[in-house]
Amino acid sequence: MEQFPIPAPAFNGHSRTIAAGNVFEWLKQGWALFIVNPGLWVALTIVLLVVTIGLSIVPLFGVLAVHLLTPLFAAGLLLACRKAANGETLEIADLFAGFKQNTGNLVMLGVLYMAAMLAILVVAFVLGGGSLAGGFMMGNPAGLGLAFGGMLMATLLSLALSLPLFMAIWFAPALVLFNNMPPVDALKASFNACLKNLLAFFVYGLIVMVLAFFAALPAGLGFLVLIPVLSGSVYAAYRDIFVAN
Repeated sequence: MEQFPIPAPAFNGHSRTIAAGNVFEWLKQGWALFIVNPGLWVALTIVLLVVTIGLSIVPLFGVLAVHLLTPLFAAGLLLACRKAANGETLEIADLFAGFKQNTGNLVMLGVLYMAAMLAILVVAFVLGGGSLAGGFMMGNPAGLGLAFGGMLMATLLSLALSLPLFMAIWFAPALVLFNNMPPVDALKASFNACLKNLLAFFVYGLIVMVLAFFAALPAGLGFLVLIPVLSGSVYAAYRDIFVAN
């Protein structure tokens, strides 16, 4: 006989298709979460930027470390968003929540993300670097054309390979943190959710590009606001696509 209470089944990552117009609501909610405590959000973002930029300046391994830690910091931002949404007090320490909750799975998520980014960089380097070297060795206009064509192809290939990776990682930290999903399952669920809502994420991407342009104008200071707002929008999107079923 079954023992009571019967444990609830694990979340299977089921997602729903939403209207493209929901994107504006995501951003609106992201802004609403930011203005709950803008000073704390700015301080939290400064800490995040100092850590990531500090790591990035370390040759090779620094960039890999940033990719490795991305899911953990993303989890911290998402937890801060949930606290803000629930009216709880935010703390700088919330940024490091991923180092305390579901850390093993978040680290594994970071390892998979880092490995995928490294593979993409290697492919781009081999293709672009080979064409560049071969073009310069030819020492004529045709060689320059070969070098340029190779670099362009490497760039386009990197973008093409990065897109499905970004789709897979987009909601994965939230699914691991809030739903206790295994890393691979979370990546699959995130990819499927983005695939089902390509139009919405296309619109979202265009809006973010415009916002990032204006955020970069005042010496990049606009990112101190944009990063928290976008974090809130990702949390809102997660709630919309995965929770509101």
